[in-house]
Amino acid sequence: MVYLTRIEHFNAAHKLYNPSWSREQNEQVFGKCANENWHGHNYELFVTIKGIPDPETGFLYDAKKLSTIIQENVIEKLDHHNLNVDVDFMKNKMCSTENLVVGIWEQLKPHIPENVQLHCIKLYETARIYVEYYGD
Repeated sequence: MVYLTRIEHFNAAHKLYNPSWSREQNEQVFGKCANENWHGHNYELFVTIKGIPDPETGFLYDAKKLSTIIQENVIEKLDHHNLNVDVDFMKNKMCSTENLVVGIWEQLKPHIPENVQLHCIKLYETARIYVEYYGD
């Protein structure tokens, strides 16, 4: 089995805030991430697919085509947007990196060609914090 990873980048704002909690409880649990004026991240997105390379091309899958799939189905929806307000697949969800990585998986999965499998989504929120998701 061969694994191919494409790295993409996007910037987005969000806040962590549970509307059923008081402002004080939100600040206690989420700290600065509950800021009413939002905050942003420079996200690094790693999309890994797996499969067997094509004997004629030597490619598992064309990395440029994978980039196009990611751009059209994820980056265009997220880059320079507010995750809480602007992103359809994050509506009514806590906009944590954990939930975001699952949402990204769900956006990509239907567009991954049948000859390969989506293996992992890794999303760096900061240089020191990332989340990985391998599907259900």
